[in-house]
Amino acid sequence: MNHTPSLYIGIMSGTSLDGIDIAIVEIIENQTRLVASLETPFTAKLKQQLHSLITLKKCNLADIGVISHQLAIEYADAVNALLEKEHLKSSEIKAIGVHGQTVFHNPIGDHAHSLQLVNASVLATKTSIDCVHNFREMDIALGGQGAPLVPLFHQSLRSQLPLNLPEQALVFANIGGIANLSLCDENELLGFDSGPGNTLIDSFTKKIFDKEFDLNGAFARKGKINQALLKTMLNDPYFSAEIPKSTGREYFNLAWLNSFNELTNLSPYDTLATLTELTAITLTQPLTAKRGLLILCGGGAKNSLLVERIQYHLSNWRIATSDEFGISADFMEAMAFAWMAYRTINKLPSNAPSVTGAKQAAVLGQITFAP
Repeated sequence: MNHTPSLYIGIMSGTSLDGIDIAIVEIIENQTRLVASLETPFTAKLKQQLHSLITLKKCNLADIGVISHQLAIEYADAVNALLEKEHLKSSEIKAIGVHGQTVFHNPIGDHAHSLQLVNASVLATKTSIDCVHNFREMDIALGGQGAPLVPLFHQSLRSQLPLNLPEQALVFANIGGIANLSLCDENELLGFDSGPGNTLIDSFTKKIFDKEFDLNGAFARKGKINQALLKTMLNDPYFSAEIPKSTGREYFNLAWLNSFNELTNLSPYDTLATLTELTAITLTQPLTAKRGLLILCGGGAKNSLLVERIQYHLSNWRIATSDEFGISADFMEAMAFAWMAYRTINKLPSNAPSVTGAKQAAVLGQITFAP
């Protein structure tokens, strides 16, 4: 294989804290192809540090420095392991697009901000590859939400899909800790966070069953959807808020769940069944077209019960995973940030004002050059 400078790396670790996703992609003439990928868990200590920081929303200044440095080390180790596995040199990679770890997201108000941790200088030094990072701040500075950023990448994939969709909607649903939708009309692009994806399900499963996630909805299948609790949760103002909108674990978390009195008398199985239905309903309600293609990616695409409930609410739609079209569902977001690095290096915008609400499209991210 003739490796060219058209190779980029994307690094993603999401709000579910399930680990680090690394994708090597080849980008030629706006066509993006996954070359190689690697998924690796955080070390137990770093995962606990991140969980505490995100959950408690408190830290001292040293915590930020230590966690950012350790993230960079674990990202770099994963990148170098994948390069070695693929017999690639760092000089064959044009740039790394690294999202960093979101620890707080508040894109509204007089001091709107979104904080992703990573020490890009350490990452660039340990990989010998230029790094593009801090993608969200420019969009927020332009009045946008800074999220979701992936819809423009999803739109770019439309031409790669073997589809004939006259009069049909094409929607990507990325179900990570938070679920987001990309409505990829040929003439217009919309996207937003629909609400919790896996975060409530995972957090509750961990608390009650000491499992990282509810495999295929096995626990939820033992319960029944509690309509009273579901109705009360759906009254949360986020779900009826106008777009653009985005959210995170700082909003949808166990404290949010525990605020509902209806939870008191429910079995854990009923609670999980109801939380799974909450994700399915809030993801599908915004999709008003009578028929279309919904392409799932992210960890939630592996939850067979969740997929069944999504299909139930979109009975006339085709539900598929991106794997069925040759695009990895597990590494979609990592691929997206590799693509964004390509856009930044080539001074091309990678936000969509119709999605984020920014005043204009802009080149996103900052570049840290490898020494």
